[in-house]
Amino acid sequence: MLFKTKELPIIISVGGSLIAPDTGVDTEFLSQLNLLIRKKVAQGKRFMLIAGGGNICRHYQEAARNVIGNINDEDLDWLGIHATRFNAHLLRTIFQDIAHPRIIANYDKKLFNWKEPVAIGAGWKPGWSTDYDAVILARDYKAQLVINLSNINGVYDKDPKKFKDAQLIKKITWEEMEKIIGNKWSPGFNSPFDPVATPLAKKLGLTVIITYGKDLKNIENIIDKESFDGTVVTPYRIDSTFYDRDYYMGKKGGHRVTLTGSFFGRAFHNLVNFIRAVLIIAELAPKKCLDLGCGTGGLIGWLRFFKVEAYGLDFSESAKMLADKGIKQYIKLGDVTNIPFADNSFDLVLSYDLFNHIEQSKIRKVIKESIRVSSKYISHKIYTRENFWLSLTHKQDYSNISHFSLKYWNSIFSSFKELVRVRKRILFPSFFETRYLFKKK
Repeated sequence: MLFKTKELPIIISVGGSLIAPDTGVDTEFLSQLNLLIRKKVAQGKRFMLIAGGGNICRHYQEAARNVIGNINDEDLDWLGIHATRFNAHLLRTIFQDIAHPRIIANYDKKLFNWKEPVAIGAGWKPGWSTDYDAVILARDYKAQLVINLSNINGVYDKDPKKFKDAQLIKKITWEEMEKIIGNKWSPGFNSPFDPVATPLAKKLGLTVIITYGKDLKNIENIIDKESFDGTVVTPYRIDSTFYDRDYYMGKKGGHRVTLTGSFFGRAFHNLVNFIRAVLIIAELAPKKCLDLGCGTGGLIGWLRFFKVEAYGLDFSESAKMLADKGIKQYIKLGDVTNIPFADNSFDLVLSYDLFNHIEQSKIRKVIKESIRVSSKYISHKIYTRENFWLSLTHKQDYSNISHFSLKYWNSIFSSFKELVRVRKRILFPSFFETRYLFKKK
């Protein structure tokens, strides 16, 4: 089956205990997984499924110990690796019409001319778990997400089997993860995520979601980036504390590094905001404007210079603190999912790269709010995958948690019937920037 898509693959590590628990092969789970993957393939998604060894692995390792007593780690590892390959071949058989014919068992070699929507992987060599293999695939195929499916529903602050008061952790950083799981690994080791894979995932800046594998609806929500249950492991804790003074001073981040601490940085971004203000006035001539996610308010300053009654909304106290003295009074601290202004308050509501910092499950709410407070125009500039020049000139910005294609954004905006897209002058081609301009019905 030939498959053409620009979608990056989603890596799913399927725990062996899900495929073949103690009761035997779980055909009900495999049937549901089969339906889910095929449904998402039909929607243009692409997957790499990595099979774990699970209980089969541990049964064979225990059998070897019972027969000969002591057994070295390498032999134990090989028993586990072969268990993963047996499970992987089962997955390969299930997806044979849409999967690459070769099971990935050597991670030094990438798949040649991979065109199928699915690829299956197994264990590789002693000392490496399938979690590590999944991270290697994410690195080599530029995947942005690894979903780890197991028989637990996430990471807890302590062992939930031993402690009734154990608390599920919704979000955690790799550094915090290392403190929980330690740094030692041995054959048959059971942990939410492999301590050997963790440092590499941390180095690569991957996002990994650990969740209960038999809740297929929940897994679909993860794939669709809707609200879900599980633990999200990220390089940074992306919340209000991430957008601190260092972020706006250009000492961390990537695409949104403002370098406000340098003369050149201040001059460059001041020029960008000046050009934006001139174009806004020339195209739309607004009288009253709201800048969502305004940051330090540079655009607000220029719009007010040109006699536009401009205001900004941002949730970062650091951003407001770094704003010029004359602009601070026009910046309101608040949540873009619940904009603290009345209906139809502004004839223009706009944002620049705001949506890249919004969790996908909240995007529709933000759009709805921007429509509510606008009386005429809504404009959003969004960093999409088609704007590839940014990937060439900027390091990874971990706060860009919603980086999608034009197809995605076109679909989500078109679902709002109260919006009519306006075709105005295009300053830059799509590889450079993506801008949406709408008029409210």
